Amino acid sequence: MTTEDKTMKRIEEAMTLQHTGDLDGARQRFTEIWAEIVSDGDPFHRCVLAHYMADLQQDPQDELAWDLRALDAAGSVTDDRAKQHDSSLAIRGFYPSLHLNLAADFHKLGDTTQARTHLAQAQEHLDALNDDSYGQGIRSAIQRLAGQLAAEDPTKLKSAETK
Repeated sequence: MTTEDKTMKRIEEAMTLQHTGDLDGARQRFTEIWAEIVSDGDPFHRCVLAHYMADLQQDPQDELAWDLRALDAAGSVTDDRAKQHDSSLAIRGFYPSLHLNLAADFHKLGDTTQARTHLAQAQEHLDALNDDSYGQGIRSAIQRLAGQLAAEDPTKLKSAETK
């Protein structure tokens, strides 16, 4: 972080709880922070928090709602704002993961049309990812979901298999 950002620090603390297995604690912290930022908070904060909060949802509809919030907030984040947090970030690099998550949500909910739409959008942004472990992880997850969708209806995803 290049500048002091108390809200982001709190979000990162909640992320740490999530990654160490304290899912209830993380959910509670995210909920408290969300209440403070939902109406007029920094879109970067809303995007990051919603992206991680989605993973804590047990109900696929709730997960979808949080992933949609993350995507909506991302539309208002500038590269300059992302770089305030980390100089290596560009908001375009968020989109493969955001759309992948939405594709997975819609797939869980049985809406393969929307799943394919968001998967295609994730693929359109793959060039924004670095060739590092994070980028490779997203690419692999996109390929896995493309394979699952193709297995369900091979005529719909021929282009996904070639990307």
